[in-house]
Amino acid sequence: MSNDLQFGVEDLVFANRILAKYGVLDGFGHVSMRNPDRPEHYFLSRSLAPELVAQNDIIEYDLDSVAVNGDSRRPYLERFIHGEIYKKRPDVQAVVHSHSPSVIPFAASSVRLRPIYHMAGFLTGGAPVFDIKSKFGCTDLLVTCAEHGAELAKILDGSSVSLMRGHGFVAVGGDVSVAVYRAIYTELNASLQEKAINLGGEIIYLDEQEGQNADATIRGVMHRPWELWKQKVGTL
Repeated sequence: MSNDLQFGVEDLVFANRILAKYGVLDGFGHVSMRNPDRPEHYFLSRSLAPELVAQNDIIEYDLDSVAVNGDSRRPYLERFIHGEIYKKRPDVQAVVHSHSPSVIPFAASSVRLRPIYHMAGFLTGGAPVFDIKSKFGCTDLLVTCAEHGAELAKILDGSSVSLMRGHGFVAVGGDVSVAVYRAIYTELNASLQEKAINLGGEIIYLDEQEGQNADATIRGVMHRPWELWKQKVGTL
């Protein structure tokens, strides 16, 4: 394993623990990263609560979400979320799937999740909603096969976040730190947007250019929150 890949896998473990610490993941949910040395592969933990993930829990998958090298440890049922997004989006290097509570109502409502402040500029235009029932009928709402994952990736399209009706959301990024940042601030923006709606007045959301400008600026200083978050969860 190259040094860059080793550091990348370490960041993936940090990502699991950071997202658990900030309540974006709990006993469920997961985060993955594309293999920088083999972009047709990605890394994801074995089926385990994110807060407990260590480096030796990481499994390498191909984009069909089949474990490579004969790894037979129990996988996440919804690994297809990750493989199918990586197939469709070569720009995506990391994927988070979360059930964080403030986001769920926006996936079940006609009210769109929109950026209410600069820290969520990546939500400009609203997050598209994936409703598994519209394509596959009544299911358990889990993305448990390639067909489900491909439809989710189709709905996500070029966006940074897609909501999942009755389920949660996915957030993507050009590296692990950006995907983690977007997942955390999707939850925070949803909470703030609900508070603004409850005030009862007109809400002024970021317009498209403001959102794009803010997102570019934040991505340029991602080292600041990333190093802080890693310190908060301690050593691996």
